[in-house]
Amino acid sequence: MSDFVSSGWSYWVTIISLGGVIFCLWLLWSQRQWLENKDVTDTGHEWDGVTELNYPVPRWWIIFYLGLCAVGLAIMFMYPALGSNPGSLGFTSRAEAEADRLAQLARIQPEYDKYKNLSFEELAGNSDARALGERLFLNYCAQCHGSDAKGSPGFPNLSDNDWLWGGTPEAITHTITEGRHGIMAPLAAAVTPAEADAIAHYVRSLSGLSSDPTIAPLGQAKFATVCAACHGADAKGNHLLGAPNLTDNVWLNSSSKDTIVKTILEGRTGTMPAQKSVLTADQIRMLAAYVWGMSNKQ
Repeated sequence: MSDFVSSGWSYWVTIISLGGVIFCLWLLWSQRQWLENKDVTDTGHEWDGVTELNYPVPRWWIIFYLGLCAVGLAIMFMYPALGSNPGSLGFTSRAEAEADRLAQLARIQPEYDKYKNLSFEELAGNSDARALGERLFLNYCAQCHGSDAKGSPGFPNLSDNDWLWGGTPEAITHTITEGRHGIMAPLAAAVTPAEADAIAHYVRSLSGLSSDPTIAPLGQAKFATVCAACHGADAKGNHLLGAPNLTDNVWLNSSSKDTIVKTILEGRTGTMPAQKSVLTADQIRMLAAYVWGMSNKQ
């Protein structure tokens, strides 16, 4: 598969590659005195007793560079050096990297085979399995969720019992395998800034945060109209939609009123990339058990 977005770039690379070799051959041909066995000649220039001589290019030098040109052409036609042309050997660095990855997986598979017959609960309670899951987490998850799994703004805390898509072993496994794409639709077309402010006061009151009791009831009415479809009439969220529980004190971004208003008006989006092309099923199972175990202490 070509990485070029247009075939024109492929032609350009081909022209530049072959053009470089052709130019080198022309340059060698232009210095072909060695074919005519010319001797050293005097240019007629002399400065302070120093005469400028014209030496023909050494024959070994010409032969050496002709050989390099031949080798360069051979490499271009055997390997993918001419734009989108795959080369006669069909070599790709992508295939080589994939072969190395599969070989590495085969070498470490016996380590995972030790835990094939253990349940999630048993994996979470096994110190060796937890250590293996932790290493996977630090390699593939900590960049977003933090090395302590407590998350950061926009990236959920995985060490508590609050889950956007569900915290069962099956749900966690599915999240890691297939990824998630969460969307909070912007509601600026349906909600005025004043109404969004009232909803923010109501939502904050659900979490026991400071709010204006004179405005919160107005926000509650509007919440039932535009927000309950996803977050539920009781505002406890919906795991099927990835809609968070708004009645606890766990916030994905911030609990400040301004942030809540911004979220209501402008919406939010977040993506958890699928790991099925990166991790094996055994690695995903081990990682899911580690994550599950952090919020279900054994």
